[in-house]
Amino acid sequence: MLNTLIVGASGYAGVELVTYLNRHPQVNITALAVSAQSPDAGKLLSELHPQLKGIVDLPLQPMSRAEDFADKVDVVFLATAHEVSHDLAPAFLAAGCVVFDLSGAFRVNDPSFYSRYYGFAHQQQTWLDKAAYGLAEWQHNSIKEAQLIAVPGCYPTAAQLALKPLVEAGLLNDAQWPVINATSGVSGAGRKASVSTSFCEVSLQPYGIFNHRHHPEITAHLGIPVIFTPHLGNFPRGILATITCRLKAGISAEDVAEAFHNAYHDKPLIRLYDKGVPSIKAVAGLPFCDIGFAVQGEHLIVVSAEDNLLKGASSQAVQCLNIRFGFPETESLF
Repeated sequence: MLNTLIVGASGYAGVELVTYLNRHPQVNITALAVSAQSPDAGKLLSELHPQLKGIVDLPLQPMSRAEDFADKVDVVFLATAHEVSHDLAPAFLAAGCVVFDLSGAFRVNDPSFYSRYYGFAHQQQTWLDKAAYGLAEWQHNSIKEAQLIAVPGCYPTAAQLALKPLVEAGLLNDAQWPVINATSGVSGAGRKASVSTSFCEVSLQPYGIFNHRHHPEITAHLGIPVIFTPHLGNFPRGILATITCRLKAGISAEDVAEAFHNAYHDKPLIRLYDKGVPSIKAVAGLPFCDIGFAVQGEHLIVVSAEDNLLKGASSQAVQCLNIRFGFPETESLF
């Protein structure tokens, strides 16, 4: 049984994480924590999220120092801000804990990336070098051996799962960069109140054009340049990515289908569409990434859909836990 701490448990991704881990037969939730300055500190999680009343009635303990918790747990999930994870993870790792970080603090092994896109100077090069990137379907071996797993961002998960089979099979024409237009529900902005992400204020708009922090994460791990434009949509949860590509001459729809089949036929959390394309409705509240495509001549459009809080965050983190400790990959996810 793995004694487990969840830091940042009161947020949208954090509460989904608690829900999955609470029903995991190999996990004991030892404590839930938030920052000492959080207005949620001291409250029961079920007060903030009533769906957990009578299921998880644990208090949200204030955390000032990782060391106060580190010797009591085997596994730590950090559903925290990037700079907070940057500071907390090394203390837990030094105590021998296995850490699953849902922030961006260890996703890209390039310190300049953090000063440019995250606004802080990265001081943990040793752990950047050691961290496994937790794109579960593609990094199984590195996840299985790592002490620190950096769970990918929600947009990078949807984009990479759609494109990696094509890149690995060499089907794309290098002369045209894939163009990723992806729309996320407002929960992607987190639980903290903000006028710009208030449900009543949001309609449908692009943001972060050419400078969104997930863009370099996508290119770093995909290995090719892309154009990425995120959009904020007026719905609670989910991501839909529509990706326009150009195929090499002579590549057929059958070749594309074969590449996706070869990559994902034994991956239980990827659902491939033979006809039609995915929708957010099909994945909201579920741990899947759904992928469909259409080909016309040399032009390919791939559509991927996921729940940004689940496959884009919490369920992928639990999937990584299962891989890391040799449990069935979908344990507790259904």
